[in-house]
Amino acid sequence: MPSNGTQELPPTPQLRRSPLARLPASIVERGFATGMRGASALSGFRLNRRVEAQCALVEPLVNPRGIAVRELETDELRLLSFNIQVGISTRRYRHYLTNGWKHLLPHEARADNLRQIGDLVADYDVVALQEVDTGSLRSGFVNQVEYLAYRGNFPYWYAQLNRDLGPIAQHGNGLLSRVLPSTLEDHKLPGTFAGRGAILMRFRFGGTEVLVVLLHLSLGERSRHQQLSYVRSLIEDEPNVVVMGDMNSHLRGLLRDSPLAETSLLPADDARPTYPSWRPALTLDHVLVTPGVEIRSCRVLDCHVSDHRPVAVRIALNRARHPA
Repeated sequence: MPSNGTQELPPTPQLRRSPLARLPASIVERGFATGMRGASALSGFRLNRRVEAQCALVEPLVNPRGIAVRELETDELRLLSFNIQVGISTRRYRHYLTNGWKHLLPHEARADNLRQIGDLVADYDVVALQEVDTGSLRSGFVNQVEYLAYRGNFPYWYAQLNRDLGPIAQHGNGLLSRVLPSTLEDHKLPGTFAGRGAILMRFRFGGTEVLVVLLHLSLGERSRHQQLSYVRSLIEDEPNVVVMGDMNSHLRGLLRDSPLAETSLLPADDARPTYPSWRPALTLDHVLVTPGVEIRSCRVLDCHVSDHRPVAVRIALNRARHPA
């Protein structure tokens, strides 16, 4: 697949320039406008307890420079799930303490990390992003999903805002897609506290409809159980489903000891640990499919620009269930 060799973004300037100067000016300008509009949000912010699920039908945003999958002749799609930790590289546990300020303030390395992430995701057709910033002080008022869409030449993108701290942090999930969604839904997941979400995307592939659920689940087991129960209700009776994201749970916890045990979801045969990125020991990031979808390959990429490693899969329709 062509990556960003076509209509490449402006070359990255030298390190002596500020992080904002290293990003496309149009994105920076829109980011500043977004950040300023949200400057009064802190006055009404509170950690709501017993959050109920909410859903909204939304539209993807369009990047006219993007390369759509319809230009490719293939019977498979390449999917990627990546928790990018708002562009922060973590290489030791102690960095959570020593680099904690980077979750609040901009820093020079974040622009370089985003550039590397943009080059990495450019090789995929659908990308699920977790822990993105949609335009606040710490990101230089840059919507990171928008930047990655333009860097990777994705024609369709959507940024889901789940935790709004005004100009300090705009925390959420993101979707990058070369496939035109037939429908797109923004779901705020239930739980003890607000701040977790899922994006549902329907699209046509191989002559049939596929449902992809992109999500980031809570750390707490009780909230995670509520969220998985909600996800189960979304995919019931759906024959062709992909569920992907940072699920903060092992496969056993997902497929044996959670509401997903009552579904037909299956993991890749060769799932590998994804966290922490510098020495993976825990398998927290997953791609699960129903029997109507086949995972042809699964890889955890050797990548060190976050505290998670990305999971890459190639999927196709299961022809035993979808005869030509």
